[in-house]
Amino acid sequence: MRFLIITHVFHKPKNGQWFAYAPYVREMNLWLKHVDEVEIVAPKTEESISEIDIAYQHNNITLTKIPSIALTNISSGLKSLIALPLIILRLYQACRRADHIHLRCPGNIGLLGCLVQVLFPNKVKTAKYAGNWDPNAKQPLSYRIQKKLLSNTSWTKNMTAIVYGDWQNQTKNIKPFFTATFKNEDRLVVKPRVYSKNLNFVFVGSLVAGKRPLLAIQIVEALKNKGLSVTLDLYGDGILKPKLKQYTEDNNLSNIVRLHGNQTSQTVKIALKNAHFTILASKSEGWPKALAEAMFFGVIPVATSISCVPDMLDYGKRGILIEPTVKDAVSKIEAHLKLKTDLKAMSKLASNWSQNYTLDVFEEEIKKLIVA
Repeated sequence: MRFLIITHVFHKPKNGQWFAYAPYVREMNLWLKHVDEVEIVAPKTEESISEIDIAYQHNNITLTKIPSIALTNISSGLKSLIALPLIILRLYQACRRADHIHLRCPGNIGLLGCLVQVLFPNKVKTAKYAGNWDPNAKQPLSYRIQKKLLSNTSWTKNMTAIVYGDWQNQTKNIKPFFTATFKNEDRLVVKPRVYSKNLNFVFVGSLVAGKRPLLAIQIVEALKNKGLSVTLDLYGDGILKPKLKQYTEDNNLSNIVRLHGNQTSQTVKIALKNAHFTILASKSEGWPKALAEAMFFGVIPVATSISCVPDMLDYGKRGILIEPTVKDAVSKIEAHLKLKTDLKAMSKLASNWSQNYTLDVFEEEIKKLIVA
């Protein structure tokens, strides 16, 4: 089987291998176990390989390079417009060669892939929509178009689209799904935390506006000002890092707030095993792996009520749902800290739920999509 991947993720060559963003590649390697040939249509970059990049594990991979699409300013918009015919041509040619077309959405390249795949109604197709599938969510036009195309069974034939969350009134080709990081062998009995002494908070994710890392810092700062012994460790990098560092220095928080940058999965895993709470007050999410990974080890999520997060947290039984304000978050955390037995039960429920979603289970579900 010749398996085609269409994605906006940047790819980096080294020693005859292709490297890209680790969480994405780690998942794709599970798909690629069941195929003979792989073609990837994606942008290429010569940037150095970072801590969060890993290589594909397959012996027969071809990368078809296309320009990236960016609409951030007039100059990049014009370049993208000029590149469109070439991108569409290469997508069309790759789809003709493929036995199975796999789209990675949402994204600008995913949008073009959604359009081109319409021309191949008899080919087997899957799409992974990694964003918020909530039909009522306010999203960019390109995201809404992708959702419409993927769920329109008149235009999109022979397609299974896997999405995060179980939403009402969906077409028959939309399949609720999940993602995973740890294996069955990683399952463990979570040691109960003590919630009456030092409280360790973690933030895992990109340091960008959409993840609201500054709000995470301000929540912990407010708890400190109320006399609680707290620390916050942030794992991830991004454009906001200088601003966050300056904020911690200006507000004398350097002794309790630590910015670690991008770290290996093993380093983050060790941190999660010792944390009490994880904060992810995102503006938008699909299935936030940062929450599922933390819950695996009994870390209690403090998260905004978006996408399928309420379902993941069982509407407050497996975590603390907050509004994206310091006042609301601190109020709810304080209320739970008064009920220490409640927190221990919440930690156990979070762990029990997350440990159902292992890579072993995930791979079996992926295999059904390819081999079916």
